[in-house]
Amino acid sequence: MGTPQFAVPSLKKLYEENYEIQAVVTQPDKKKGRGMQKNFSPIKQYALNIGANIFQPEKIKSNLDFIKELKALDTDFIVVVAYGKILPEEVLSIPKYGCINVHASLLPKYRGAAPINWAIINGEKETGITTMFMDKGLDTGDMLLKKSIKIMENDDAITIHDKLADLGGNVLIDTIEGLKKGLILPIKQNEDEATYAPVISKKMGHIDWSKDCNYIRNLVRGMVPWPGTYTFYNGKMLKIWKTEFVSYDGYEKEGTVLSNNNKLLVKCLNGALNILEVQGEGTKRMNISDYLRGHNIIEGTVLN
Repeated sequence: MGTPQFAVPSLKKLYEENYEIQAVVTQPDKKKGRGMQKNFSPIKQYALNIGANIFQPEKIKSNLDFIKELKALDTDFIVVVAYGKILPEEVLSIPKYGCINVHASLLPKYRGAAPINWAIINGEKETGITTMFMDKGLDTGDMLLKKSIKIMENDDAITIHDKLADLGGNVLIDTIEGLKKGLILPIKQNEDEATYAPVISKKMGHIDWSKDCNYIRNLVRGMVPWPGTYTFYNGKMLKIWKTEFVSYDGYEKEGTVLSNNNKLLVKCLNGALNILEVQGEGTKRMNISDYLRGHNIIEGTVLN
């Protein structure tokens, strides 16, 4: 059970390791574009390539026909990776050995919808994959295996997403093999250490230049590719894609443009940020030197 690109490496790994994939469950097709053509999820696209049996129920709770079909499969495991729907207890109890979830954090930290984004926004130095048995709570089930990776200075939500997606497939296989051989004992999560990673919103991306430089830089890294971070110049939105910290101890107001000579330095609470990549309204993403050739952002301007 999965939907976005993050789930594909786990399904791919199961297929390549010759597990019997009895069915793939994904979200219903969405209509996109001017022609409102149906858009398949990444998981459906891969499932079609391997000839898997595909289910796309609009809802699961109280969907007696779908639940009956799942029961008829007589599965050992249900694997859930970023599926996007809450599973009722009636589904959780179907597989012989349990429902395994591949979660993109080191549980019990960052339960919820956006663990990758929040780990970066909060300045964490590491993150990882946790597999767990699912229960009726939100990412509260007993943990099975954990594997961590470092969050490097040049990482953002895109690079960490890709690293964890690949790692998730490997940890999933180790989890299933460990359970089959009786080598893994489920571990209860420590509720005192639990944190929550709620859905991120576009409003969160509006940069407050009075904040700490590292906070703003982490926000930029954690909000790509969507919804992105942004400021306003001359009443128009300017998306900020990439920055770096610059030591500066002047007393200008936060948000003040300190230099526009092929660079865009902006004053923050405890220094400055060198803006490296931007995107203006109606334009594509570009490096700052290219943007400044067509936009004269005057030194001393205060960004909103």
